[in-house]
Amino acid sequence: MPPARLRRARAALAALAACLLPLAAPAAPASASATASVRAGAGADAPPPLTDGFGLTQVGTPTGSATNFVITVTTPQVAGPHTIRILLPADYASRPDKRYPVLYFLHGASDNPSDPALAYPALTAAQSMITVIPDGGLRGWYADWLDQGTAAGAQNWETFHLTQVLPFVDANLRTRTDRAHRAVGGLSMGGFGSLHYAQDRPDLFGQVLTMSGANDLSTDEMIIRGAVVATLVNAGTVLCGPSDGHPCGLDFGPTVSSDAIFGSPYPVFNADWRWNAADPVARAAVLDHTGIAVYTGNGNNSPGDMEFWAEGTAKRLKQRLDALGLPYRFTDYGDGTGWGADCHGGHTAGCWAQDLVDYVPRLEAAFAAAS
Repeated sequence: MPPARLRRARAALAALAACLLPLAAPAAPASASATASVRAGAGADAPPPLTDGFGLTQVGTPTGSATNFVITVTTPQVAGPHTIRILLPADYASRPDKRYPVLYFLHGASDNPSDPALAYPALTAAQSMITVIPDGGLRGWYADWLDQGTAAGAQNWETFHLTQVLPFVDANLRTRTDRAHRAVGGLSMGGFGSLHYAQDRPDLFGQVLTMSGANDLSTDEMIIRGAVVATLVNAGTVLCGPSDGHPCGLDFGPTVSSDAIFGSPYPVFNADWRWNAADPVARAAVLDHTGIAVYTGNGNNSPGDMEFWAEGTAKRLKQRLDALGLPYRFTDYGDGTGWGADCHGGHTAGCWAQDLVDYVPRLEAAFAAAS
């Protein structure tokens, strides 16, 4: 490609990144039940003791209750300490003979499992499964980064989750360890992560959920690439200033290259081949023996809402699954009418809470049917 066209391609992608960053959803307000659960743990039942292993070292003291608690771990695979929230069913302590299926729930960009808002009511109310919410970083994108030499330090998120957190949980809690009783799901950035993990390791996960996910990384969805790049280069901070108070001032950590995770995002002489190789839509055939659930709104048909673009990737995933003849559950709640009192079709926690109200009983039923 001539240099002039290359410059235009880079400029276009930077512009997409800049316009998308302000659309990142803010953390949801903590629900009263989740906050009460965490506070209760301070003077009530303590979290169960867990033993270090698989490259994870616990630091500090777990916080929360016996059924909703947070531990902090360190690992050479990812720089910095990391929190993991664990939700246990109410009968876990009273049923020492019982083993439970597990949902690994992956959060979105700028979130952290220490935030009690991530313990959505439908997850804390689950009767027959364990939920694990591991830290995925503010912009880890659930991948082992191509460039491990950035200012962000080690960034092997997939290794951290699948070869450390998962066996750590199985070793410390009474889990069902077959794929039929293990699911991975997530929202926004975590929606990509859930598909990515289910596709990379179909031997581990029998069910996958993506809610408002970044389901397509191909050149057909350059907006989504722009959103990923925005978190890497801190486009919003550059444009608005870190103290602006607007979401576009979010600081995702040390600024790194746009190439840090998957190499060059620019479709020039196949330079973006790693992005295409990681594209969940292109890899959909790998999910041929996996239960699939997809949730999306339409952002009120406004390009100014990230959900507008998430819906596009959800529809592209649906089209690919249809072409492959694979079964799935697809829910598009449009502008949110009838989808919970706090959902208005946007890229917001109110919609995700209702997604989980709908999904969790279905997942528990699928787990039960697999017994």
